[in-house]
Amino acid sequence: VSNLGLSDKDADNLSKESLIKKNIKLIAQIPTIIAAFNRIRKNKKIIIPRNDLSHAANFLYMLSGKRPDKDDEKIFDVCLVLHAEHELNASVFSARVTASTLSDLYSAVTSAIGTLKGELHGGANEKVLNMIKEIGKEENVDSYLQKKLDAKERIMGFGHRIYKTKDPRAYILEKYSKELSEKYNTNLYKISKRIEEFMHKQEHLTNKGIFANVDFYSASVYANLGISHDLFTTIFALARMPGWAAHLLEQYNDNRLIRPLAKYTGINKSTYISINKRG
Repeated sequence: VSNLGLSDKDADNLSKESLIKKNIKLIAQIPTIIAAFNRIRKNKKIIIPRNDLSHAANFLYMLSGKRPDKDDEKIFDVCLVLHAEHELNASVFSARVTASTLSDLYSAVTSAIGTLKGELHGGANEKVLNMIKEIGKEENVDSYLQKKLDAKERIMGFGHRIYKTKDPRAYILEKYSKELSEKYNTNLYKISKRIEEFMHKQEHLTNKGIFANVDFYSASVYANLGISHDLFTTIFALARMPGWAAHLLEQYNDNRLIRPLAKYTGINKSTYISINKRG
């Protein structure tokens, strides 16, 4: 995305018309970049997007070379909708801070992507799938999680800064996780459900409002759709791009520099020591 800014002679044009045009292009370019990267690293030929497929279907097609069936297309489309926007989350804030300096759109989106990369934001669902694979079988869930909790380790896919109950998006993704696991004969849903049931029995966590979040069931949904686990975070960026676009249009349209104030809590009334007398 950063490189796209170098090749766009209109990158610094911050007019509304220009921003809308660039946003639409980025919404189309990001999934194409991800799919092409995935094909290249597997020594496979890059697949060009088709004009007769939807946004969701095109991405799955460019990944695998096969047109997805209608059910998989619908489920992935719903996933993109659920992840598209979620108010002032960390990546949106990063994007808006960059835009507030009147830097270009590509720089703002690059800032957002860098923030999304962290496992406490967009990288969580990959960690969820890694956990499910480590567990392996339903009967291993309780002992695995108890060991993690005893060691005071974080259980990925649980807890949210805003929601103190089960993330409303997780209900929808849970349904699709079950459908896809049955369709493709995997145990991903059963292990996930057992994990959630175990976690809900932990009163010290539920009392703190720690429940399944959007990342928890999206991991098994994406895996069942045949998507590599190390693409999960990039797919979050693919889905979030329309949301970033909307926020950035708003920021540029009524801009003020975002510059929070810091409160100093250090030593007061300290004595100045000249450099030549310092240790």
